[in-house]
Amino acid sequence: MQPIDEQGYVIVAVNSDTVDYLDCAKMLATTIRYWDPSARICLVTDSSYAHPIYDHHRQLVPEANPYANDAQLFKLSPFRETIKLEADMFVVSPISHWWTQFRNRDVVISTGCRDWQDNVSTARHYRRVFDVNHLPDVYNAVTYWRRSETAREFFGWVRDIFANWTEFRKLIKFPDETPSTDLVYAMAAEIMGRDRVTMPFSTYPKIVHMKRHIAGTQTEHWLDELVWEYQDLRLRIQTVAQTGAFHYHVKDWQA
Repeated sequence: MQPIDEQGYVIVAVNSDTVDYLDCAKMLATTIRYWDPSARICLVTDSSYAHPIYDHHRQLVPEANPYANDAQLFKLSPFRETIKLEADMFVVSPISHWWTQFRNRDVVISTGCRDWQDNVSTARHYRRVFDVNHLPDVYNAVTYWRRSETAREFFGWVRDIFANWTEFRKLIKFPDETPSTDLVYAMAAEIMGRDRVTMPFSTYPKIVHMKRHIAGTQTEHWLDELVWEYQDLRLRIQTVAQTGAFHYHVKDWQA
C-alpha cells in the first residue's frame, strides 16, 4: 500500500478476552491530540470498528500469535513516516520533537526504558533472554520508520522470524515458546545490524514502564502503592511529573 499521508502515529489495537485494547487505543489517541492537535493518527485493528478521533483506519488479518500482528504494519501504515505506539500507554507531555530525532535513521526501535523517577531502568528481571543472548534491549512500544528499503527489510525479517519461529528459536538460549514482539524486533535488529535500527545513545524516547520490578513496587498493581495524580492529561507520581510515553501496564486503570 502506497502512503497517502506524510507522517503520523499508528496504534495497533486487537481486543483480547480480558483487555479492551480499542478503549486503550482511544485514550492514547486522545492524549496524542491533546499535546499535538494537528497530529495524524491511524488505528490498526482486526474489525470494522471506527472512531472519529482517528484520521485513518486499517484492518489487519489477526495472527495466531497476536504479537505477530506487527509484521503487517509496514504495508498497513498510511504514512510516509510512522511512529507506532503500543495501545496501553498515555502520552503525558509533548512528543512531536521525536520526529526530528528519529530522522537520523530509516528505522528506530526505542532502546531501554525509564522508571517513574525518570531514571534509565537497570532492572533486568524481564530481560533474561536479551542479556544471555547479547541482544539489543529494544522496546517495540515506540517504533519509527519511514518508507525505505531498510524498513522493508526490517519488517521482512520480523515476518520471517514469527513465521519460522521453530527454526529461529534454535539460534538463541532460553527462547520463549511464543516469541514476544520485543524479542523478534531484537533478533531482527541483530541480523540487520543494531546501528541501523536503534539509537541506544539517545536519552529519549524511552517509555516509562510500570511493571513491578521496574517501578519498584511490591505488586504489579502500582496504583495501590504509589500516590498518583492525573488531571488535564498531566500525570504525577509521588509528586514527580511524568514525561513522554507512559506504559501504565495495569490495563483496567481508568485515570
